[in-house]
Amino acid sequence: MSAPVLVTGLPRSGTSWTGKMLTAGGDLVYVNEPLNPQHPPGRCPGVLRAEVTHRFQYICDDNAGAWLPAFRDTVALRYHWLAELRANRSPYDLARLLCYGTSFALGRLAGRRALLDDPFAVLSAGWFARRLGCRVVALVRDPVSFVASWQRLGWTIDVRELLDQPLLVRDHPEVLELRALTGSDDRIATAATLWRVAHTILTRAPGVLVTSYESLAADPIAGFRRLYAYADLPWTPAAERRIAKACTGGSGRVTGAFAWSGLSRTAYRRMDSRRALDGAARGLGDEDAARVRALTCGLDRLFS
Repeated sequence: MSAPVLVTGLPRSGTSWTGKMLTAGGDLVYVNEPLNPQHPPGRCPGVLRAEVTHRFQYICDDNAGAWLPAFRDTVALRYHWLAELRANRSPYDLARLLCYGTSFALGRLAGRRALLDDPFAVLSAGWFARRLGCRVVALVRDPVSFVASWQRLGWTIDVRELLDQPLLVRDHPEVLELRALTGSDDRIATAATLWRVAHTILTRAPGVLVTSYESLAADPIAGFRRLYAYADLPWTPAAERRIAKACTGGSGRVTGAFAWSGLSRTAYRRMDSRRALDGAARGLGDEDAARVRALTCGLDRLFS
């Protein structure tokens, strides 16, 4: 069987958009954020039969006893119907059960591959490449735009989610840079430092293609043609047409491109990807933007 695909990167880096564009050719089954500790979309044992305990769960050979068989089932599109039914029984959950269970079964029959769209796998991307044979695409967004997006949404992270994972700290001691921000209300410094740590880990990970979100958005046809080749996906006229429609329009109703089902809870929306780059740093003043640049100095060369 051909390799599964993992699209990762910190949240708000374009993983959902990229994942949806890679499914345009019809050769992949989209799986949304199995490592998200929030339900939905995570904590669905039908999709991933393993217990997620941390945001940005770190997986390596030393703790892979439960993760490896669980993800082998996921990428093989083996859905655990009874486990899902025992855990989640609301009307929404039942709709997801039918959606995922059916898509897994049909995808397996058709010989399709799994595409995992999971920003929470970002710190474990190398493990997915090495142990599961994934073609890993890691999206990295300009740090100023990334921090501005988190600021607009009021997002931050409790850094203890990372520091309380001893294997992560052992393998990637740069995570300790976040220790000084434990309990901090400085959301800008926290997001910028998280960006720096994640970027450092990604660029060191073997078997991971690190891709600038901005370069992909500026020229989506050329960019996705390159990603299709990397993921060993056929680039067809139908895929090109769907990607062109989805990346050059506004936010209105999508006709002949991608529909919004309401079940995946993905952040993807139809957009003009080039225009989406305009004003990406809105809401972040010049002083704060300069501060972000200083905190990520030397690592943001992709965007300068």
